[in-house]
Amino acid sequence: MTEAAPDKSLAEAEKAFDEQVRRDLPRNYAVNLVHGLLGQTGFRLVHAPTFVPAFIYILSGSELAVGLALAAQHFGAASSSLLGATLIEHRKKVIPIGFVIGGLMRVQVLGLALAGLFLDGQVAFIASCLFLGLFGFFNGMQAVVFNYMMSKVIPVSLRGRLTGLRNFMAGLTASGVAYLGGQYFIETNALGNGYSATFLTAFILTSIGLGLLAFIREPVPPVVRAQASFFGRMKELPALLRADRGFTRFFIARSLGALGTIAVPFYVLYAGEVVGLSGTNLGILSLAFLLSQTATNLGWGALADKTGNRFVFMATLITWILSTVLLFFANDIILLGLVFAGLGAGLGGFQISSQNMVLEFGDRQDLPMRIAISNMGNSFMMGLGPLMGGFVALWFSYTAVFWCAMAFMCIALLMVALLIDEPRNRT
Repeated sequence: MTEAAPDKSLAEAEKAFDEQVRRDLPRNYAVNLVHGLLGQTGFRLVHAPTFVPAFIYILSGSELAVGLALAAQHFGAASSSLLGATLIEHRKKVIPIGFVIGGLMRVQVLGLALAGLFLDGQVAFIASCLFLGLFGFFNGMQAVVFNYMMSKVIPVSLRGRLTGLRNFMAGLTASGVAYLGGQYFIETNALGNGYSATFLTAFILTSIGLGLLAFIREPVPPVVRAQASFFGRMKELPALLRADRGFTRFFIARSLGALGTIAVPFYVLYAGEVVGLSGTNLGILSLAFLLSQTATNLGWGALADKTGNRFVFMATLITWILSTVLLFFANDIILLGLVFAGLGAGLGGFQISSQNMVLEFGDRQDLPMRIAISNMGNSFMMGLGPLMGGFVALWFSYTAVFWCAMAFMCIALLMVALLIDEPRNRT
């Protein structure tokens, strides 16, 4: 069921919508760029496979606990993605609800920082898991809201370059902040807990970025879905997946690729066994990961605009796999830096291509739900991965974790190469 703009025919309404998008494009492009710069800078300090895993390991001393904490974050995101879609798909404007959800998400980063400053031991670990779980919960909804908002104001031919440029600029600042966080915050134990000082910096940067959304001019779409209950929409999911086999295959492939994150929290713990986990080494590895992610984002984005996100999706998986192989031969901080640089390039490109590729399937009315389904599978696997990795590391070794990750990524790569056509070429 849908409702159309009452005062215009559908064709006229679509034309007016497109004209507004083009008219407001310079302003909306700039605001998205700066908002993303500050938001990505802060959130990369939380999402990077260095600070949070090391922080949780120091609190708990357990690989399984690290996997549990990361699982709480991603299971939280998986549980809320579909809820985020049902909250916005009937709304003509979604930025107001984006402010609420984005604000609640940032409060959890503040809570993580305060837990490290004022709590100790097991209590600090439990509180950190709680805040990471809630961070993931609101992140799951925010991802749907903000991706849908970007699909309304940025034409498909420009999204790759926008996300690439945004992530490039954010990566430069995040790399500098990450290096300073390791070298000065953690090494000197700033504020009594260097990790908390780093997370507090992330909270401040992302909060400023959220405020910039007030400057976006959001167009009203010609057609929106009629409001439906959460459970009513859940009943429609099988039909939505059956209606587009290409999207369903992509959903499975993206989820399998995300299961490759089984190894993400253990890269830094493995590096710690090789060279030690000092603040300086943590800063160097974080810098390598984020700077490489930064340097390659522009290239991935431009390549996606030229060849399509399908090709970039496959290229980034190959980069991720090769970097994991190189890890087996790394025995000093230089080689480990190269490994983390490759991981940054591969994992960052995988995220960009998969987030943008989902926007190219189907029509606009069901786009929030397609984003939500895809994000749900991605987040669920990113939660299951570290938890599985914790058990594998505990019972076997870090090496076994890395082999499992590569196996999942290879299956995802073959699925995309053999079973999925470039969705941008659809008519």
